[in-house]
Amino acid sequence: MNPTERKPNEEIVTSLAGAKQVFILGCEGCPIGCETGGRPWVDEMTAVLSDAGIGVTGSALIDMICNKAIVGIHLGRLIDQVEPADAILVGSCGVGVQAVGNMVGRRAVPAMDTISLSDHQGLWPSEERCAHCGQCMLAETGGLCPITLCAKSLVNGICGGTGDDGSCEVSSDRRCGWLMIYERLEALGRLDDFKRFQAPKDFRKRTISDANRRTIRWALEVSQVEQQTADT
Repeated sequence: MNPTERKPNEEIVTSLAGAKQVFILGCEGCPIGCETGGRPWVDEMTAVLSDAGIGVTGSALIDMICNKAIVGIHLGRLIDQVEPADAILVGSCGVGVQAVGNMVGRRAVPAMDTISLSDHQGLWPSEERCAHCGQCMLAETGGLCPITLCAKSLVNGICGGTGDDGSCEVSSDRRCGWLMIYERLEALGRLDDFKRFQAPKDFRKRTISDANRRTIRWALEVSQVEQQTADT
């Protein structure tokens, strides 16, 4: 499981600046276990966006947003609701937000922060990865994670070591993560986001909150990790 915590509503509205119409997409996987998502969350976000003067073109809940095939099939059936949207507000872990951004030609905006679970990560059938930084910045990077895509995990790129062919200086067999972000923002018409300075990560936010530590979910996850460690 990739545990999540809700972003403040004010932060979500700010991250959607410039969007007049939004489609809301929730994950019924990990957020359900964390009690951060589901239909109540969709209804709450619909009200929050409406109060902020942002229209909602539609909404959907998908079992596992980290599976791009499922996302593509499901949203394909709702194309009449997705197409009018300027952005998609995604209630999932960082993996799900990236999967949506890679599948849909719309800006994918995270509504949640993905937090650490003692280095134990959920599983997903694709190349998207999440570093559980607790401060998801995918709204500013076109739905591509610089922490996992950039070999140096830079939050303000490009470093200057990119090859003429777009390769990374650390590993020539991988593309520069920030070049990929630039290309995505260019395609979305949001290159101004590339110019915004991102503050250094506050690594204290990776830590599980006291509220989460008191949940049954936390106890079950920790016991599972401890059992796996003992077995090895």
